[in-house]
Amino acid sequence: MLIEFSIILIMEDKALVIFSGGLDSTTCLYWAIKNFTEVVTLTFNYGQRHCLELEFARIITERLGIKHKILKVDLGQIGGSALTDHSIPVPERKETEIESGGIPITYVPFRNGIFLSLAAAYAEVIGAQHIVGGWNAVDFSGYPDCRMQFIKAMERAINEGTKAGAEGKPFTIHAPLINLRKEEIIALGLSLGADYSYSLSCYNGREIPCGRCDSCKLRAKGWQRLGLMDHLLERLTREGKLKTSP
Repeated sequence: MLIEFSIILIMEDKALVIFSGGLDSTTCLYWAIKNFTEVVTLTFNYGQRHCLELEFARIITERLGIKHKILKVDLGQIGGSALTDHSIPVPERKETEIESGGIPITYVPFRNGIFLSLAAAYAEVIGAQHIVGGWNAVDFSGYPDCRMQFIKAMERAINEGTKAGAEGKPFTIHAPLINLRKEEIIALGLSLGADYSYSLSCYNGREIPCGRCDSCKLRAKGWQRLGLMDHLLERLTREGKLKTSP
């Protein structure tokens, strides 16, 4: 399956990538490296169930030689999500349910608003006018804070409420994946040389994908549509952690 992309060559200033260590944010990281002269990453330790992603985020950025900061903000104190409250099981929905557009219990209340606010504060300190994130309005499991109108509203609010915005140095929030399906996100990353072998998507936080949560299903479907084997599964197979059928 051949998918072509036009890359926006900005090649100026500094970009801050909100980096979870997942497949989408890994694609964004490679996109930012292509488009900006300097890239810094920010990962949130927010009390998530899948904390292994923090280690994977460290590995990915270290391999690329990218500056990486982990910021702790405990959203578990708020709860209300299967990703931050261990008493709430991660749902195992059918594909038709995932595509229905309903908001699942894996939604973390206003997570992207909180992350963008903190990212803007950090970006202002380090002098980065560009913020990049992997929000997606297609394969997004119904999260309302993954839509472009929300991202643009946050951009306006950030520029209204920061010193940088007041001094004529506004922030630009980039959402390069916003209208892409999962296979298109992967194809974009591959065109940029992305290595997904340490990217983690499983909501249950397993290095070996559970294959049952929404995120695992969307990721597997993306690779399947491209007719390619997931880099993560290739690595796990090489390391003997994943057994293949004879």
